[in-house]
Amino acid sequence: MAKRTRRKIFWIIGVVWLLVAGMLFWCMRPAKNAIPTVTIGSLEWFPQFTSQYIQSRDVVVWLPAGYQTGDSCDVLYMHDGNMLFDATTTWNGQEWRVDEIMDSLMQAGKIRSCIVVGIYNTDERLAEYLPAKTSQYVAEADRKDVDMKRLTADAYLQFIVKELKPFIDKRYKPLTGREHTFMMGSSMGGLISLYALCEYPQVFGGVGCLSSHLSMAHLSRSMDSELWATGFRNYVTQHMPETNGSLIYMDHGTEDFDKDYGKYQELLDAVFRSNGWDE
Repeated sequence: MAKRTRRKIFWIIGVVWLLVAGMLFWCMRPAKNAIPTVTIGSLEWFPQFTSQYIQSRDVVVWLPAGYQTGDSCDVLYMHDGNMLFDATTTWNGQEWRVDEIMDSLMQAGKIRSCIVVGIYNTDERLAEYLPAKTSQYVAEADRKDVDMKRLTADAYLQFIVKELKPFIDKRYKPLTGREHTFMMGSSMGGLISLYALCEYPQVFGGVGCLSSHLSMAHLSRSMDSELWATGFRNYVTQHMPETNGSLIYMDHGTEDFDKDYGKYQELLDAVFRSNGWDE
Protein backbone atom coordinates (compact mmCIF):
# COMPACT_ATOMS: atom_id res chain seq x y z
CA MET A 1 0.00 0.00 0.00
CA ALA A 2 2.87 2.33 0.91
CA LYS A 3 4.66 1.61 -2.40
CA ARG A 4 1.47 2.30 -4.35
CA THR A 5 1.02 5.59 -2.49
CA ARG A 6 4.61 6.62 -3.18
CA ARG A 7 4.25 5.80 -6.86
CA LYS A 8 1.06 7.87 -6.98
CA ILE A 9 2.79 10.78 -5.26
CA PHE A 10 5.76 10.59 -7.67
CA TRP A 11 3.37 10.44 -10.61
CA ILE A 12 1.50 13.52 -9.39
CA ILE A 13 4.80 15.37 -8.80
CA GLY A 14 5.93 14.45 -12.32
CA VAL A 15 2.73 15.70 -13.90
CA VAL A 16 2.88 18.95 -11.91
CA TRP A 17 6.54 19.44 -12.93
CA LEU A 18 5.69 18.97 -16.59
CA LEU A 19 2.81 21.43 -16.32
CA VAL A 20 4.99 24.02 -14.59
CA ALA A 21 7.80 23.52 -17.12
CA GLY A 22 5.33 23.85 -19.96
CA MET A 23 3.89 27.04 -18.51
CA LEU A 24 7.37 28.50 -18.04
CA PHE A 25 8.30 27.64 -21.62
CA TRP A 26 5.07 29.19 -22.86
CA CYS A 27 5.61 32.36 -20.85
CA MET A 28 9.28 32.70 -21.79
CA ARG A 29 8.90 32.06 -25.52
CA PRO A 30 9.26 35.10 -27.77
CA ALA A 31 5.92 36.73 -28.46
CA LYS A 32 4.82 36.50 -32.07
CA ASN A 33 5.81 39.67 -33.90
CA ALA A 34 7.73 40.83 -30.81
CA ILE A 35 9.56 44.05 -31.63
CA PRO A 36 13.31 43.76 -30.95
CA THR A 37 15.33 46.40 -29.14
CA VAL A 38 18.98 47.37 -29.55
CA THR A 39 21.68 48.67 -27.22
CA ILE A 40 23.39 50.87 -29.83
CA GLY A 41 21.74 52.94 -32.53
CA SER A 42 18.02 52.65 -33.22
CA LEU A 43 15.53 50.42 -35.02
CA GLU A 44 12.64 51.23 -37.30
CA TRP A 45 10.01 48.52 -37.59
CA PHE A 46 7.90 47.79 -40.65
CA PRO A 47 5.43 45.01 -39.79
CA GLN A 48 4.07 42.88 -42.62
CA PHE A 49 5.81 44.70 -45.46
CA THR A 50 3.67 43.84 -48.48
CA SER A 51 4.88 42.53 -51.82
CA GLN A 52 3.40 41.54 -55.16
CA TYR A 53 6.00 38.77 -55.44
CA ILE A 54 5.94 36.94 -52.10
CA GLN A 55 3.96 36.81 -48.89
CA SER A 56 4.30 39.82 -46.59
CA ARG A 57 6.83 39.75 -43.78
CA ASP A 58 8.30 41.99 -41.13
CA VAL A 59 11.27 44.19 -41.97
CA VAL A 60 13.44 46.01 -39.45
CA VAL A 61 16.02 48.70 -40.19
CA TRP A 62 18.97 49.43 -37.90
CA LEU A 63 20.34 52.96 -37.96
CA PRO A 64 23.75 53.84 -36.46
CA ALA A 65 23.87 56.20 -33.52
CA GLY A 66 23.47 59.78 -34.67
CA TYR A 67 22.23 58.80 -38.12
CA GLN A 68 20.29 61.45 -40.01
CA THR A 69 18.26 60.85 -43.17
CA GLY A 70 20.48 61.44 -46.17
CA ASP A 71 23.74 60.71 -44.36
CA SER A 72 26.33 59.16 -46.64
CA CYS A 73 26.17 55.45 -45.79
CA ASP A 74 26.17 51.94 -47.20
CA VAL A 75 23.30 49.45 -46.90
CA LEU A 76 23.58 45.83 -45.76
CA TYR A 77 20.58 43.57 -46.44
CA MET A 78 20.46 40.61 -44.07
CA HIS A 79 18.29 37.50 -44.19
CA ASP A 80 16.72 35.90 -41.09
CA GLY A 81 16.16 39.40 -39.77
CA ASN A 82 14.37 38.06 -36.70
CA MET A 83 17.70 36.68 -35.41
CA LEU A 84 19.88 39.77 -35.69
CA PHE A 85 19.39 42.11 -32.75
CA ASP A 86 17.56 40.91 -29.66
CA ALA A 87 17.87 37.47 -28.04
CA THR A 88 14.64 37.98 -26.10
CA THR A 89 12.67 37.89 -29.36
CA THR A 90 14.39 34.95 -31.08
CA TRP A 91 13.24 31.32 -31.09
CA ASN A 92 16.46 30.02 -29.49
CA GLY A 93 17.40 32.88 -27.17
CA GLN A 94 20.42 33.83 -29.31
CA GLU A 95 21.19 36.81 -31.53
CA TRP A 96 23.84 37.93 -34.00
CA ARG A 97 24.55 41.14 -32.00
CA VAL A 98 24.53 43.06 -35.27
CA ASP A 99 24.08 46.48 -33.65
CA GLU A 100 27.05 46.08 -31.31
CA ILE A 101 29.33 44.58 -33.97
CA MET A 102 28.46 47.05 -36.72
CA ASP A 103 29.01 49.94 -34.32
CA SER A 104 32.39 48.60 -33.21
CA LEU A 105 33.54 48.16 -36.82
CA MET A 106 32.47 51.68 -37.72
CA GLN A 107 34.09 53.15 -34.62
CA ALA A 108 37.33 51.37 -35.50
CA GLY A 109 37.20 52.73 -39.05
CA LYS A 110 37.09 49.22 -40.53
CA ILE A 111 33.86 49.81 -42.46
CA ARG A 112 32.02 52.86 -43.72
CA SER A 113 28.87 54.11 -42.03
CA CYS A 114 26.15 51.57 -42.78
CA ILE A 115 22.50 50.86 -42.12
CA VAL A 116 21.24 47.28 -41.83
CA VAL A 117 17.97 46.04 -43.32
CA GLY A 118 16.81 42.87 -41.56
CA ILE A 119 14.37 40.82 -43.64
CA TYR A 120 12.38 38.42 -41.51
CA ASN A 121 12.01 34.84 -42.63
CA THR A 122 8.67 33.02 -42.88
CA ASP A 123 7.50 29.42 -42.95
CA GLU A 124 8.57 29.50 -46.62
CA ARG A 125 12.22 30.08 -45.67
CA LEU A 126 13.54 26.97 -47.41
CA ALA A 127 11.64 27.63 -50.64
CA GLU A 128 12.73 31.29 -50.68
CA TYR A 129 16.39 30.71 -49.84
CA LEU A 130 17.13 27.72 -52.12
CA PRO A 131 18.69 29.07 -55.37
CA ALA A 132 15.95 28.21 -57.84
CA LYS A 133 17.98 28.11 -61.05
CA THR A 134 20.06 25.30 -59.57
CA SER A 135 17.30 23.05 -60.89
CA GLN A 136 18.45 23.79 -64.44
CA TYR A 137 21.71 22.01 -63.64
CA VAL A 138 20.05 18.90 -62.23
CA ALA A 139 18.85 16.24 -64.67
CA GLU A 140 15.08 16.24 -65.14
CA ALA A 141 14.86 12.64 -63.97
CA ASP A 142 16.55 13.65 -60.70
CA ARG A 143 14.18 16.52 -59.98
CA LYS A 144 10.89 15.00 -61.11
CA ASP A 145 9.71 14.60 -57.51
CA VAL A 146 10.59 18.19 -56.56
CA ASP A 147 7.75 20.71 -56.74
CA MET A 148 9.51 23.34 -58.83
CA LYS A 149 6.72 25.86 -58.30
CA ARG A 150 7.62 25.98 -54.62
CA LEU A 151 11.15 27.21 -55.33
CA THR A 152 10.51 30.93 -54.98
CA ALA A 153 14.01 32.38 -54.58
CA ASP A 154 13.67 34.40 -57.78
CA ALA A 155 10.47 36.01 -56.50
CA TYR A 156 12.12 36.64 -53.12
CA LEU A 157 15.01 38.46 -54.80
CA GLN A 158 12.60 40.45 -56.95
CA PHE A 159 10.94 41.61 -53.74
CA ILE A 160 14.28 42.82 -52.40
CA VAL A 161 15.55 44.44 -55.60
CA LYS A 162 12.33 45.87 -57.02
CA GLU A 163 10.34 46.73 -53.89
CA LEU A 164 12.39 46.80 -50.70
CA LYS A 165 15.53 48.49 -52.00
CA PRO A 166 13.60 51.33 -53.71
CA PHE A 167 11.70 51.85 -50.43
CA ILE A 168 14.93 51.98 -48.43
CA ASP A 169 16.61 54.29 -50.95
CA LYS A 170 13.68 56.70 -50.93
CA ARG A 171 13.13 56.74 -47.17
CA TYR A 172 16.74 56.90 -45.93
CA LYS A 173 18.57 58.31 -48.96
CA PRO A 174 21.75 56.24 -48.53
CA LEU A 175 24.43 55.70 -51.16
CA THR A 176 22.68 53.55 -53.76
CA GLY A 177 25.42 52.25 -56.07
CA ARG A 178 26.40 48.58 -56.11
CA GLU A 179 29.69 49.41 -54.38
CA HIS A 180 27.60 50.57 -51.40
CA THR A 181 25.01 47.77 -51.40
CA PHE A 182 25.69 44.42 -49.74
CA MET A 183 23.91 41.26 -48.64
CA MET A 184 24.58 38.73 -45.92
CA GLY A 185 23.10 35.53 -44.51
CA SER A 186 23.93 32.24 -42.83
CA SER A 187 23.25 28.63 -43.79
CA MET A 188 20.50 28.80 -46.44
CA GLY A 189 20.87 32.58 -46.11
CA GLY A 190 24.43 32.16 -47.36
CA LEU A 191 23.19 30.34 -50.45
CA ILE A 192 20.61 32.99 -51.34
CA SER A 193 23.18 35.75 -50.80
CA LEU A 194 25.61 34.28 -53.31
CA TYR A 195 22.69 33.59 -55.65
CA ALA A 196 21.65 37.25 -55.38
CA LEU A 197 25.14 38.38 -56.38
CA CYS A 198 25.08 36.09 -59.41
CA GLU A 199 21.60 37.21 -60.45
CA TYR A 200 21.98 40.92 -59.69
CA PRO A 201 25.67 41.87 -59.93
CA GLN A 202 24.60 45.34 -61.03
CA VAL A 203 22.79 45.83 -57.70
CA PHE A 204 25.05 44.19 -55.11
CA GLY A 205 28.77 44.85 -54.79
CA GLY A 206 29.48 42.14 -52.25
CA VAL A 207 28.04 39.37 -50.10
CA GLY A 208 28.80 37.64 -46.83
CA CYS A 209 27.98 33.94 -46.82
CA LEU A 210 28.35 32.43 -43.35
CA SER A 211 28.17 28.66 -42.89
CA SER A 212 26.56 28.38 -46.30
CA HIS A 213 24.54 25.17 -46.63
CA LEU A 214 26.53 24.08 -49.67
CA SER A 215 25.96 20.39 -48.96
CA MET A 216 22.22 20.91 -49.44
CA ALA A 217 21.74 17.93 -47.14
CA HIS A 218 18.44 17.20 -45.37
CA LEU A 219 16.46 19.69 -47.47
CA SER A 220 13.96 17.21 -48.86
CA ARG A 221 13.47 13.47 -49.09
CA SER A 222 12.85 13.87 -52.81
CA MET A 223 16.14 15.70 -53.45
CA ASP A 224 19.49 14.01 -54.01
CA SER A 225 21.61 16.52 -52.09
CA GLU A 226 24.85 15.61 -53.89
CA LEU A 227 23.28 16.27 -57.28
CA TRP A 228 21.85 19.60 -56.11
CA ALA A 229 25.13 20.64 -54.48
CA THR A 230 26.91 19.89 -57.76
CA GLY A 231 24.16 21.68 -59.66
CA PHE A 232 24.64 24.81 -57.57
CA ARG A 233 28.38 24.85 -58.25
CA ASN A 234 27.67 24.47 -61.96
CA TYR A 235 25.17 27.32 -61.76
CA VAL A 236 27.76 29.55 -60.06
CA THR A 237 30.33 28.61 -62.70
CA GLN A 238 28.03 29.84 -65.45
CA HIS A 239 26.63 32.91 -63.67
CA MET A 240 29.36 34.29 -61.40
CA PRO A 241 29.96 38.05 -61.64
CA GLU A 242 32.91 39.57 -63.47
CA THR A 243 36.15 38.16 -62.11
CA ASN A 244 37.32 40.13 -59.06
CA GLY A 245 34.56 42.67 -59.68
CA SER A 246 32.76 41.92 -56.40
CA LEU A 247 33.57 41.13 -52.78
CA ILE A 248 32.69 37.62 -51.59
CA TYR A 249 33.25 36.39 -48.05
CA MET A 250 32.53 32.75 -47.15
CA ASP A 251 33.25 30.69 -44.04
CA HIS A 252 32.11 27.62 -42.12
CA GLY A 253 32.54 26.09 -38.70
CA THR A 254 33.67 22.60 -37.70
CA GLU A 255 30.79 21.29 -35.62
CA ASP A 256 27.17 20.20 -36.16
CA PHE A 257 26.03 20.79 -39.77
CA ASP A 258 29.16 22.85 -40.43
CA LYS A 259 31.49 19.90 -40.04
CA ASP A 260 30.22 18.60 -43.40
CA TYR A 261 30.65 21.90 -45.25
CA GLY A 262 34.43 21.87 -45.66
CA LYS A 263 34.71 19.74 -48.79
CA TYR A 264 31.85 21.60 -50.49
CA GLN A 265 33.44 24.95 -49.69
CA GLU A 266 36.77 23.76 -51.10
CA LEU A 267 35.04 22.67 -54.33
CA LEU A 268 33.31 26.05 -54.66
CA ASP A 269 36.55 27.91 -53.86
CA ALA A 270 38.20 25.94 -56.66
CA VAL A 271 35.49 27.13 -59.07
CA PHE A 272 36.30 30.76 -58.30
CA ARG A 273 40.06 30.25 -58.42
CA SER A 274 39.85 28.46 -61.76
CA ASN A 275 38.05 31.52 -63.12
CA GLY A 276 40.80 33.87 -61.98
CA TRP A 277 39.45 35.14 -58.66
CA ASP A 278 42.09 36.14 -56.14
CA GLU A 279 41.97 36.33 -52.35
